[in-house]
Amino acid sequence: MKSNKTSAYLPPKPPQPLPTQEAWALLAGMSPERFMKDYWQKKPLLVRGAIPAFALAKLAGQSLDSPLSMAELAKLSSQKNVESRLVQSQPWSLKHGPFKPKKLPQLTDPNWTLLVQGVNGHHPAAKTVMSWFKFIPEARLDDLMISIAGPGGGVGPHLDSYDVFLIQMAGHRNWRISTQKDHSLKEGLPLKILKNFKPTQDWVLEPGDMLYLPPNVAHDGIAVDAGCQTWSVGFKAPNYKDLISEILWRTTEVLENDPELNQLYADPKQLAIQDSALVPTALVQAIHQKINQIHWSHSDISCTLASILSEPKPQTVFTPPDPLLDFDAFRKTLRSTGIALSPLSKILHDQEFIYLNGESVSDNQADDWGLWKKISTNQYLTKEEQRPLQQIMGDPENPWFEAYCAGWLSLI
Repeated sequence: MKSNKTSAYLPPKPPQPLPTQEAWALLAGMSPERFMKDYWQKKPLLVRGAIPAFALAKLAGQSLDSPLSMAELAKLSSQKNVESRLVQSQPWSLKHGPFKPKKLPQLTDPNWTLLVQGVNGHHPAAKTVMSWFKFIPEARLDDLMISIAGPGGGVGPHLDSYDVFLIQMAGHRNWRISTQKDHSLKEGLPLKILKNFKPTQDWVLEPGDMLYLPPNVAHDGIAVDAGCQTWSVGFKAPNYKDLISEILWRTTEVLENDPELNQLYADPKQLAIQDSALVPTALVQAIHQKINQIHWSHSDISCTLASILSEPKPQTVFTPPDPLLDFDAFRKTLRSTGIALSPLSKILHDQEFIYLNGESVSDNQADDWGLWKKISTNQYLTKEEQRPLQQIMGDPENPWFEAYCAGWLSLI
């Protein structure tokens, strides 16, 4: 006899290493390799039953709900270190959090949407869902946003400058998309809403379905029922100007320690001139020569990018452990426990250096290089895996203990 039991969906952790050459239900039966080749940054993809558990539960006469309830999302939106927005339509309005949970609309109220950013840093289920997409470079992954809405809720037809996976976790949402070239916006609104949206495709997504959209595909999602929940996995799209400016700015720190560049300009061959206001040609040539002598190797660029792209967002707040163990107690505790990255931490590396939250923590000549690599992949080290740390950490001034004290790592 079939039951009507409802339970929260528990997203499974992906296998390691990721089977990137095998078929994934999440990607409509494609392998990640094929998806990246045929769809990534190229064309939209609708996946019915991307999460098979919802359909299987339905066949069994049961139902799955989102891992996060409205109450949990409301609580997150009340925190100062969590970015949240409340959008009302008819007429359009936009408010930024934090919000008092009792002041938020009821699920059955029409025409509202609550958007909670970076949920992967605050809830294990969201963090797990983010890990499904690790076949895409971590440097491009941004965060997971959850939108919950009443009937008719949405943010209007708009464009995103980045890739996004839209996963339906509760209720139904009507998605309309267009590859139109007209990107003009309506004036006088608090949101960037397209002025002349002309949809060419239209679907209603139910729990377990997913829609992938590459950058600049116009789209509009409207909640069909109360408590409609969409999980959006978004990606960073930094522009070249920002990255190059940051690299050049950081290069100035290196130049300060170059003894040749700290020498004073000299012009013993300067001739007498008539136009004293003219910038000397010899000075221009000397500076031009010095600039051309500055060389950025592949490693210079890659390690700087790893540092930049692993930096936490401005609103990110790390909480140190309470109580905070001293160094001796920390090493002693490691004998019987594992260690994990904070869900707010981001770790990247090139071929030579590993960066945690923008700070260099190891290089490929260090004894702990392999341990940092493993924790960057799995997000944690078991008691057995981290056992070599006890010999590596000779004093409190080591990156493992410092990261623990900062709240970037935690004991598990």
